[in-house]
Amino acid sequence: MSRPMIAPSILSADFARLAEEAAAVKGADWLHVDVMDAHFVPNLTIGLPVVESLLKATDIPMDCHLMIEDPGRWAPPYAEAGAHNVTFHAEATDNPIAVARDIRAAGAKAGLSIKPGTPLEPYLEILRDFDTLLVMSVEPGFGGQSFIPEVLGKVRAVRKLVDAGELSILVEIDGGINTDTVEQAAEAGVDCFVAGSAVYSAEDPAAAVESLRRQALTASPHLRA
Repeated sequence: MSRPMIAPSILSADFARLAEEAAAVKGADWLHVDVMDAHFVPNLTIGLPVVESLLKATDIPMDCHLMIEDPGRWAPPYAEAGAHNVTFHAEATDNPIAVARDIRAAGAKAGLSIKPGTPLEPYLEILRDFDTLLVMSVEPGFGGQSFIPEVLGKVRAVRKLVDAGELSILVEIDGGINTDTVEQAAEAGVDCFVAGSAVYSAEDPAAAVESLRRQALTASPHLRA
């Protein structure tokens, strides 16, 4: 990993102006798209048709975070549409390896996400089958929540395995990431930082992306400019 990755979350963007909001974060590494089905989480956001439209409107690689039931059925089409990284929840399926295999076969990187209260240990053995681990630092479902620092123990555990050469996976964090919390996350070993309101509430979203990246770089023991 050469530099900290910043993935602005369009959950905090203006849904009526998504193409413009994507353009406003020029320089971002990924564009984070939260897909919620009102079943797995108590909120309903956007789905595949909006992602397909957004893919035509931006060159920023799409990072789709599926907070949905039955990812085995619904995840591969996001990869087929052209998403760069498709992440689903460990808690949503009994066969995460099969879902990851189908996502990869459809052309995307496969990510596994775990909620704040979900222990990492049962999933350590299968992380070799994934490209990304998304550690949730808030309860999934709504933007604007406060960061839960206790989840950083999971980040440190995975970072240790990556640094030891036992795992090759990108560590991503999502929830409450802003100028007050990004350094803690970077210090723990995060590679990719999802930020919603910290970017889209700023007067200049692109500048906010760069500012968060600089902060992460300063605090991170494993990332370089």
